[in-house]
Amino acid sequence: MTPHQTELVVHTHGRGFHEITRDVNAWVGSTGIQTGLCTLFLRHTSASLVIQENADPDVRRDFDTYFADLVPDGWRRFIHTAEGDDDMPAHILSALMGVHLSIPIRDGELALGTWQGIYVWEHRKTPHVRRVVVHGG
Repeated sequence: MTPHQTELVVHTHGRGFHEITRDVNAWVGSTGIQTGLCTLFLRHTSASLVIQENADPDVRRDFDTYFADLVPDGWRRFIHTAEGDDDMPAHILSALMGVHLSIPIRDGELALGTWQGIYVWEHRKTPHVRRVVVHGG
């Protein structure tokens, strides 16, 4: 089987979840891969890739609330603040949540559960352009 690869460009609107499930699934469908593995890699250190519920937006809001309490912006213990008070918290959250996902491909589609969606989770307060390398094979 020939491996396929692309890069998705995601324009975030600042902190929060930005769903990319439809884009990834459409790309998988265009490759012709029927059975395999889709890997995603976010090329940044202040955002994350996560699979999370896509039905109730309160779930994603609660994630933001919980992690804002866990790693608060402007915490005086942080030394690295080169890009603002959300700089170091964003790096910590990226390390905790991760920048890599692997999802099986079954019958030409991502084998996600009914309520699962793929998200770029922006940890910075301001909009950013994020790049996700998508590989299937």
